[in-house]
Amino acid sequence: MRKLKVVILTLCAGIIMAGCNNLAKGAAIGAAGGAVLGAVVGKLAGNTLVGAAVGTTVGAGAGALIGRKMDKVKAQAQAVQDAKVEEVTDNNGLQAVKVTFDSGILFATSSATLSQSAKNSLLNFANVLKQNTDCDVSVQGYTDNTGWKNSTAEQSAQKNLDLSQQRAQAVTSYLQSQGVNTSQIRTTQGFGEADPVGDNATAAGKAQNRRVEVYMYASEAMIKAAEAGTLQ
Repeated sequence: MRKLKVVILTLCAGIIMAGCNNLAKGAAIGAAGGAVLGAVVGKLAGNTLVGAAVGTTVGAGAGALIGRKMDKVKAQAQAVQDAKVEEVTDNNGLQAVKVTFDSGILFATSSATLSQSAKNSLLNFANVLKQNTDCDVSVQGYTDNTGWKNSTAEQSAQKNLDLSQQRAQAVTSYLQSQGVNTSQIRTTQGFGEADPVGDNATAAGKAQNRRVEVYMYASEAMIKAAEAGTLQ
């Protein structure tokens, strides 16, 4: 295990040393890809649940083309109001885009009904998805660990899990109502209190944890186009 960690750290260092250019990073990630490294890098990026099931290592050239494509996707997503946009790595070790919407912006407390301002932001985001139909999408909902009135800790955790699922589904349903193809959104899932990104002991941390994350990552079709050298 220790040797594996050393190898992984060496490969990750190589990716970092490839430079700030995302085309170079895409090539480095693609060259070092595969299930083990992909899962580890994905975990470091905060997610191991997204990535097309390609079953093979993606080559360096394809990784570079996908990196360039995802640079464009990221730039488009950054124009969406009230959206936090980050570059992450999917389960294949390929560059992906994570878009986070604060639940306080999307929903009222304990509600899964989208606010009007949220619909405006999601309408713009739907246009980004429709311009990038070769990106697969995963919608994931999260809550803080606040308990529910007259509920045990276990009951509260289940209610938070249910609420996170309802909120993720609300986002998916609205995106689809605005013309996003049903098949493009591969997963819609609530995780409740799991995977907090902030400290649940503070109000600011709780606010960070109440969120919906949307991942845009290379579909199997995009990977095949990249391998063929035809990805634009």
